[in-house]
Amino acid sequence: MQDIVSDLQAELGARVMCESAVTHAHARDTWSLAELLDYQGQPACSPIAVVEAGSTADVAAAMRICRAHKTPVVAYGGGSGVCGGIFVGEGTVVVSTRGLSGLISLDNGDLTATFGAGTMGGDAERMMQEHGLTIGHWPQSIEVSTVGGWVATRASGQYSTGYGNIEDIVLDLEVVLPDGEILRTRRTPRAAAGPDLRQLFLGSEGTLGIVTEVTVSLRPLAEHHVRQAFHFDGLAAALAPVQQLMREGWRPPVVRLYDPRESRRHFDEACPKERAMLILLHEGPKTAATVEASEVAALCEKAGGVRADSSAVDEWFGKRNEVPSFRSLVEGGLVVDTIEVASTWKHLVNIYDAVTKSLSEVPGMLSATAHTSHAYRSGANLYFTFVAKPDTPESMVDVYRDCWARAMRATLDHHGGIAHHHGIGRVRRDYLASEIGDTGIAVLSQIKRALDPDWLLNPGNLLPEPTDRN
Repeated sequence: MQDIVSDLQAELGARVMCESAVTHAHARDTWSLAELLDYQGQPACSPIAVVEAGSTADVAAAMRICRAHKTPVVAYGGGSGVCGGIFVGEGTVVVSTRGLSGLISLDNGDLTATFGAGTMGGDAERMMQEHGLTIGHWPQSIEVSTVGGWVATRASGQYSTGYGNIEDIVLDLEVVLPDGEILRTRRTPRAAAGPDLRQLFLGSEGTLGIVTEVTVSLRPLAEHHVRQAFHFDGLAAALAPVQQLMREGWRPPVVRLYDPRESRRHFDEACPKERAMLILLHEGPKTAATVEASEVAALCEKAGGVRADSSAVDEWFGKRNEVPSFRSLVEGGLVVDTIEVASTWKHLVNIYDAVTKSLSEVPGMLSATAHTSHAYRSGANLYFTFVAKPDTPESMVDVYRDCWARAMRATLDHHGGIAHHHGIGRVRRDYLASEIGDTGIAVLSQIKRALDPDWLLNPGNLLPEPTDRN
């Protein structure tokens, strides 16, 4: 191990950090199970070194040296992942992209901006707003996640219904491959030049390369905003107008529907008991936003929706980027997590019913709820939250795994997709074959072998490690 550290230091000098405080801070992401294991004395391994890269050349050099030593490498951005995408194993080097930060170029005419991959999301958005522009990508983790992390996890934001997900916003990428070579895609609005290589790295979760630069397509800040809310007799009743508004071509950036239990928790008196709350944001040119809000309101009221005070939407906007910490919950003996899935419209209610019913059967379950926050012409997501209090601390890990297994099985049994926007990581890894089939796993594994024959980039994440790496 000392040999590789020496070689890294010879090439990269003080950018190679081995202090325990630094290595410990880069051992894992914010996965709930990792927090629980850490609390119970089973932490992730600290890396043998953290390379705090300051340039793409630094990343490439680190990759070449690690490959020569056959040393595993994990890329680390904001560390905000919630699926165990980062859980360092023994003898691993971490490459931090946080030093690849800042605005590299901005073209207001073409509406493009290029950022270093380690730029924090909130910083990137504020830079654009200074120019009257927006990226239009608002994950809840915007203040603690990086632009490169958005790409690696194939992220989605709170405005996705109107503006699309990260794959709709990214224009081009720079990626360091496992052998240290640098790939740069072409900056065009669309191309028919073979398969889209950007899509290879969107959602690859640090297993195929390390993203170093991201160019996004921007939009001007909206001229006008309309916020409104309606409550309905249950989740199923409210899904109907959401499906209809998407069918008719309306695209409010924010379309969030909470089941009755979540509605009560989030909106208190603004939503009557046993009612489901739908909140909406319409924005753009004043005429367009006003007309859209009026037409969508008519759809909601026709479907039995009752208008709620728009202050409920204001309250949501005030709290929307608060990211919960699992540590205090774990210390209180609670097992907590969120699980987001997706499906076509005809299966959504069945998935909701099946998952919440199965979770409610877990001993010690206190709450199993859901909302939908991303809508499409052909379907939507469901975002489940569960809270359980097992009888003993020793059973917490088993209860956690049971909850995930139940949610995954119920989703798959009712024709849903197992991940909408948090990715696969380690928590979903063993269910991926049920999503894409054994043939799909074989295809991904062959791509992995072609780019990373020694299986060094983030081993154990996304795909199971092969028993034979030759």
